[in-house]
Amino acid sequence: MEGVLSPRDAGRFISETSKDVFIEDGGVQKVANKIYEKSRTGEFNVKMWRKHELNPQTMDEDAVNWVFVSAVLNFSFWSEKESNRFTVQYKDKSHTGYWALCAAMNRALDEGNKITTASYYSTVTMDQMKQMFRSDSEIEMPLLEERQRVLVEAGGVLMKKYQGSFANVIREADKSAQSLLRLVLQEFPSFRDVADYGGKKVGLYKRAQILIGDIWGCCEGQGLGEFTDINTITMFADYRIPQALVYFGALRYSDSLMEKLKQCHLFKSGEKLEVEIRGVSLWACELIRDSIAAKISAEISSTGQEKKPEEKVAEVNAILVDHYLWDLRREMADEMSPIPFHRCRGIYY
Repeated sequence: MEGVLSPRDAGRFISETSKDVFIEDGGVQKVANKIYEKSRTGEFNVKMWRKHELNPQTMDEDAVNWVFVSAVLNFSFWSEKESNRFTVQYKDKSHTGYWALCAAMNRALDEGNKITTASYYSTVTMDQMKQMFRSDSEIEMPLLEERQRVLVEAGGVLMKKYQGSFANVIREADKSAQSLLRLVLQEFPSFRDVADYGGKKVGLYKRAQILIGDIWGCCEGQGLGEFTDINTITMFADYRIPQALVYFGALRYSDSLMEKLKQCHLFKSGEKLEVEIRGVSLWACELIRDSIAAKISAEISSTGQEKKPEEKVAEVNAILVDHYLWDLRREMADEMSPIPFHRCRGIYY
């Protein structure tokens, strides 16, 4: 968006001026080392995305439309108590958080609801939303009215301008992640994740970027998921990655901020501390990615591998760093629980 710093530039600017969130190089290197070792196993690549059983297992237009709806609805899943959360039972498994959204979408499709078809969700009602996204716990999905609003809005745009399919938006971007990012921000207002910070407008674009990253992962970088500039996409600034970064010592909070977090302070979207947490996290992940790239280049140079350094380095990007940390946070939820996450109830993450 014109006059708005890109996520990478925003992350750098915020980290340089932040008064309450700081990057610790030792922790950055610790995380980089963990991911570097993971990358050497051959399992750290674009194919990671489809290993999640709730994600689409095809790479076609239907899968891309599923990804779009999941991105439109992908915000604010935290609960007051970690032990009592919005939950969906699907195929004999219990899912919470974002995965509860995915499970609910798949359940809705199984029940004959065309939740990934724009002609359906462009007119979806609250009663239909309540049925499709019903909880199997006493905690209902947060912000359901907001989800219904943004879903109808997005569906309306697709029906009016893109023949009812997000795949046509992708085609218009012509294999450029940055062109697709601009199109998403231009056409779909709910993705305009912009804040005022330090006299500048900063774009964090969590949901818009995760949409692109998920299309890339869903299609394994091929067909509709082929982007020549995919490595320009940064991590997806939310409330879980900062928690993991603090746990590993890559981020440090001021005493006053940590106290606010421990008291479960509810931040407003766009307020200074909230922007600092997200922006500095974003820049920390850029530094982690750069450190991994340097380690890979050094390894190739020292061993005389046939693969060109730039080709192998390109295989590790901020999207994969984000996926790794997000999955690890879920696996280590109990261990990381003493680190408070920041609470903000809104549509951007």
